[in-house]
Amino acid sequence: MMRAYRESSMSYQVADGSALPLLVVEPGDATPPRAGIVLFHGGALREGSADGLAPHCRALASRGILAASAGYRLLGRGAVSIDDCLADVRRAVEQFGRLAASRGLDPPRLASGGSSAGAHLAMLAAMTPSTTAAELSIAATVALNPAGLNLGSFAPDAQRRLAQQVGIAVSRLVEYSLIEFVRPGSPPVQIHHGIHDEVEPIGSVRQFRDAMVRAGNQCTLVEYEHAEHGFHYPGASRHFDDVIDATARFLLDRHP
Repeated sequence: MMRAYRESSMSYQVADGSALPLLVVEPGDATPPRAGIVLFHGGALREGSADGLAPHCRALASRGILAASAGYRLLGRGAVSIDDCLADVRRAVEQFGRLAASRGLDPPRLASGGSSAGAHLAMLAAMTPSTTAAELSIAATVALNPAGLNLGSFAPDAQRRLAQQVGIAVSRLVEYSLIEFVRPGSPPVQIHHGIHDEVEPIGSVRQFRDAMVRAGNQCTLVEYEHAEHGFHYPGASRHFDDVIDATARFLLDRHP
């Protein structure tokens, strides 16, 4: 049975001093949340906003989960390169960790995630070290049609174009290829991906899943038949409820 949720807006400060939105949705029946997740929108680092994943946050909150959707600086709109986007994601995770603590949630019950480029950034923040405590608040990730899993598999011309698009030298592209950071002890990951995703081929996702499993990590890939990129939004396909149900189980069953 779906329960009520309560929605509010706050902000967090990024490195350049500006404030970005953090949409917060929590169970509305006075029951303490049992888990928490902060999500980051897609849009190829150039488009999108925190509102994009509001439906997902509301649906998760109705299942007893503290859910937030965070904005981050976009390329051409405050961010010079993908480095700035990742820095913002780390700061948003820290802010969410403090918020979750005020709701009685400790780090093992918290996760991050997102859609497409946002999923890529969330996974990077979880899998790579930083000079902040951001990764301490990330115990798991949920990735909805993530991008950037194996950038080393791109042809040289495609690598050069992508590096130029995200504002870094081509020699640094490997720093943003997720498969390069698979190590024993990586946080558990649940990936939702369409078989016919035209942005990130399902083969690359399966390769990443297999690398995680070989390293002894938990990595669950949920594949959706006939689904393309962005399949998980309400109204875009019939998959929204399935994605939310699987995500909620992943978050809640880890700590019954």
